Amino acid sequence: MATIDTIEKLIKTHGSIIRTSDVLEAGLSRTTLSKMERDGKLVRVARGQYILPDELPDELFLWQKRKPLLVYSHETALFLHDMAERTPAKHSITLPSNARLSATFPGDLKVYFITPGLLELGIDTLRTKMGHEVRCYNIERTVCDILRSRNKVDDQTVIAAIKNYASLNDKDLVKLGRYSEVFNITKILRQYLEVLL
Repeated sequence: MATIDTIEKLIKTHGSIIRTSDVLEAGLSRTTLSKMERDGKLVRVARGQYILPDELPDELFLWQKRKPLLVYSHETALFLHDMAERTPAKHSITLPSNARLSATFPGDLKVYFITPGLLELGIDTLRTKMGHEVRCYNIERTVCDILRSRNKVDDQTVIAAIKNYASLNDKDLVKLGRYSEVFNITKILRQYLEVLL
């Protein structure tokens, strides 16, 4: 009984998910994890990641735990900022260009790569719809990313992103302008803003 109590405390501490490494650090064994899974006291949701049987897995949070470098971007960032009309069919992530996703990484994702020095620009922490914190780009960086990738994103998403951004009360046009200069899209941004506003 002490083992399940320890696991439950660890799961609460780590945001409804526990990793094999967390269990080992707590002095429990891999055998304990396997036995608890066989007994239905834990559910394996990815390699080395477990949740309690009555929990619903939060994919965005699970993926973030599995690959801490990833940042939610593009359509997924719009979704997390409540600026998308629907859940993306494929979630979008950005990684530094010197990183790779393992072939066993779960999920059907749109993966973008960026120069490592630009990965951290505009990172924010947002809550998923299930209440877990994940790394995501702020809305100004997201608008720039959508414009930079406009040939990989449907036109409706691009237009909706600009219109929704323009209607925000707390938009930061100075920051948007600064980011557009960094990504060399100032002219394109201006064209969209002139047409849509």
